[in-house]
Amino acid sequence: MSEVTTAEFNEEGKYLRKIRSFVLREGRLTKGQAQAIESQWPTMGLDYSPAPLNLSDVFGREADTVLEIGFGMGASLVQMAKDAPEQNFIGIEVHKPGVGSCLSDAAIAGVTNLRVYHHDAMEVLEHAIADGSLARVQLFFPDPWHKKRHHKRRIVQAEFAELIRRKLKIGGVFHMATDWEEYSEHMLEVMQAAHGYQNQSSDGTVVPRPDHRPLTKFEARGHRLGHGVWDLMFERIA
Repeated sequence: MSEVTTAEFNEEGKYLRKIRSFVLREGRLTKGQAQAIESQWPTMGLDYSPAPLNLSDVFGREADTVLEIGFGMGASLVQMAKDAPEQNFIGIEVHKPGVGSCLSDAAIAGVTNLRVYHHDAMEVLEHAIADGSLARVQLFFPDPWHKKRHHKRRIVQAEFAELIRRKLKIGGVFHMATDWEEYSEHMLEVMQAAHGYQNQSSDGTVVPRPDHRPLTKFEARGHRLGHGVWDLMFERIA
């Protein structure tokens, strides 16, 4: 497993500090998570390299590939991979305990169509994923950075929307979900202004949760308490 991000320097050798959309809260690995990383990484782990993956080589087949950014503990990603064996899945997560938990769940579920990065998603997308190669990109419950002075840290910005568009095939979909209504409005504003996308919502706003996105325990509890969740799905058309 490599470092989660690659240091960058300018021509004078000065370290370039980037605005990050995540905060590294490492936490302690459980014994089970550590064992899962050790045993499953050779088959399911992807070590970051700044060269585009050959997806056919990685998965040993030609199939639509779904990429999820920030899968948390990985339960819903493993469920999606199990429910859609005809598709390939790639998950990216910077928190090591989440990677360990995901690999453990995947092994128990007997999932073979899932690969995992422990790295900064922006670097993976920019350098390790070929343009026009993905059928769907998923961004579920990203940090909303709800304080106004932190809005620049929100991952959904114009440049990010363009990066995702480049990586999707024509007809591919960028699927976002958030439990912060104000962030859903921000996402909608960014995506409506983005070139080359079409909103899949019939009324130009949000969509009902699609069947392929499992209802998380957290989300189900939120529903019982009257909390909302907003899904947005934008198709690449150009």
